Amino acid sequence: MSAIARILLSLIVVVILLFAGYTWVVLSWSYSEGERAGYVQKLSKKGWLCKTWEGELALVTMPGTVAEKFIFSVRDDTVAQHINQSLGKRVSLDYEEHVGVPTSCFAETAYFVTGVKVIDDPTPIGPAPAHTAPAAVPAPAQPAQPQATPQSPS
Repeated sequence: MSAIARILLSLIVVVILLFAGYTWVVLSWSYSEGERAGYVQKLSKKGWLCKTWEGELALVTMPGTVAEKFIFSVRDDTVAQHINQSLGKRVSLDYEEHVGVPTSCFAETAYFVTGVKVIDDPTPIGPAPAHTAPAAVPAPAQPAQPQATPQSPS
């Protein structure tokens, strides 16, 4: 093997190792962490070679307002199953932001969902129901007073 071939081979190996190291650092270190709450609109497994879970969360602040979308990726199949089971319910998604992911093979977004919680929200969604006047409640019956018995003269 010539010296030029060894140098090229060494250079290729170094570039591959640097790319692998960079990718490992970017995927294991998170730039930010947080939670987002809303309704999952879609979750699907996408990709030609590398299949990843990609989804949208509708962030609804008040009924009647336009929802903002939070686009996210899920790398763990178990978390994706939990999200699928909670479709149609208000959820809170825990996420990590990974900046600089080198390729869309790992995810299409920088936001990786790591957990999901269903929120029990007693607040009705949509317009408030019309209030009706309360039904008239009959007054409670007065207990009968004991009648005084005439006393006999002694």
